[in-house]
Amino acid sequence: MSEGTGPAPAGGTAPYRVLARKYRPQTFADLIGQDALVRTLSNAIETGRLPHAIVLTGVRGVGKTTTARIIAKAINYAGPDGSAGPTTGPTDDCPICQAIAEDRLTDVLEMDAASRTGVNDIRELIEGVRYRPTRARYKVYIIDEVHMLSTAAFNALLKTLEEPPPHVVFIFATTEIRKVPVTVLSRCMRFDLRRVDQTTLAQHFARICEREAVSAEPEALNLIARAADGSVRDGLSLLDQAMAVGEELVQTAVVKEMLGLADRSRILELYDAVMRGEVPAALESLRSLYDVGADPVVVLQDMLEITHTLTRLKLLPQQAAAELPENERVQGGAMAEKLSVPALTRNWQFLLKGISEAQQAPQPLQAAEMVLIRLAFAAELPTPGDLVRRLSDAAAAPGGGGVPMGGGATDGGASGGASASLRVEQGGQALAQTAPEARSVPETKAQAGIPQPQSLKAVVDLARKHGELRLAGHLRNDVHLVRFEAGRIELNPGEHAPRDLTGTLGKLLTDWTGSRWVVSVSDAPGQPSLTQQEAAAELRLRNQVLEHPLVQAVLEAFPGAELARVSGPMDSDAELGTAVPDEAGSDMEEEG
Repeated sequence: MSEGTGPAPAGGTAPYRVLARKYRPQTFADLIGQDALVRTLSNAIETGRLPHAIVLTGVRGVGKTTTARIIAKAINYAGPDGSAGPTTGPTDDCPICQAIAEDRLTDVLEMDAASRTGVNDIRELIEGVRYRPTRARYKVYIIDEVHMLSTAAFNALLKTLEEPPPHVVFIFATTEIRKVPVTVLSRCMRFDLRRVDQTTLAQHFARICEREAVSAEPEALNLIARAADGSVRDGLSLLDQAMAVGEELVQTAVVKEMLGLADRSRILELYDAVMRGEVPAALESLRSLYDVGADPVVVLQDMLEITHTLTRLKLLPQQAAAELPENERVQGGAMAEKLSVPALTRNWQFLLKGISEAQQAPQPLQAAEMVLIRLAFAAELPTPGDLVRRLSDAAAAPGGGGVPMGGGATDGGASGGASASLRVEQGGQALAQTAPEARSVPETKAQAGIPQPQSLKAVVDLARKHGELRLAGHLRNDVHLVRFEAGRIELNPGEHAPRDLTGTLGKLLTDWTGSRWVVSVSDAPGQPSLTQQEAAAELRLRNQVLEHPLVQAVLEAFPGAELARVSGPMDSDAELGTAVPDEAGSDMEEEG
């Protein structure tokens, strides 16, 4: 749909015409965002190759019915003296085209299939097909929302649609193309009208504001264009509303209040707080947005959009960054580096479900708060791959902990049951000290059967067992182990670790094990974090798989194939060296 040369504002006594009607396109040149459609239809009309049946499909408000009327005027154009032929240019000087625009030409019949769905309505239409037009060159039947016709009505139309008289043209418009029978579609030339992109819409709204002598802030027009979601009519309705609220100035603040939107940078800050597990800060931020008029459901929808944006920034950084303003590109890029794709896809699922819950809840704000709390704690949960490895560790480690295998270092002093996908025994970056023998401890509950953690990983598992998910997440991601022995742990906390991490961990370990534990801070660099060690170990295993002769042969046989990680426990190094084709197949596969 689009830019039209609508009439100038009428006098004070004339009824007000909404912008969607006032600036309705009158020629192909007025259409915006539909270049392919305009080019094809123009060539078909100019060369006399226009089909006898056309179907126009697209979302609401993109110009389907408007395009049908433009086609009707173009093929019936006769000029001021009635001697001209079809044209793709202006048609204002043609009396027949003026009659079509004013909906008073009997040769152009516009029918709403939503209100006339029966077979009798189609029979009445077919009866008139055989008669020649009274004034125009062609009889044009425009059927809007054609998918609403009944099955019997479609069947009654088929024969006429396949072999209509030469003076008849059918033009169908629908938003549900899949509901139109294939027997009808096969008899029509189909045109798909695209959603109009946000930039084009904003420029179109700016031109209309200029014609209406109304000032508008560019950001306000961008917000309206984004809310229109590709529909020109929806956008013009919102612009009409914004003009009514702001009189002679369309302001960003007014549009945000009207749409229930929140500031984009504040939404990014809220998202960042949730991903860091800072629940109080996130809830306070949501409350402040709500107090200034933001709709909780819209806030969640914005967070869903941010999740998609961050995923694109991670996977298609250059293309995604070019589509964002500077502040979002910088802030979003920093967040995308910290989040993994599995975490982002999990956030997407949580927010999709959360939006539905908030829309149905009697108190949307309360529902939105619960969604944020759920997201914050889910951010500390392991990915499905981590869960598989943990289950494998638990199955391989009797008693939940053991001595590192082969005297080699493990991921932060992991138990002897750690799978090979997480073990770095030599030559890697994630080298760790083996835990020394536990010192003798006083007679406590520890000697009465309560197992004591033998590694930092065992401490993480213990924290998860007792529901301390945030603590477990910080121990995995934000600390570097310097020293570990029974009853004493030395850590080098990272910048994102809480200040009271060591004190809290020492108290909780004492409570859980019945033995006194001292957790202290050290300036020594320490080992890489558990997450870093897991990534390094998995990369090493991946390289081992790629070096296997059979895998190399497969990659040579299928150029462009890649090795993909599939859920399932990874094989030990010993198994990998002798049975990669059979064993690794459950974990890695080629995809081309």
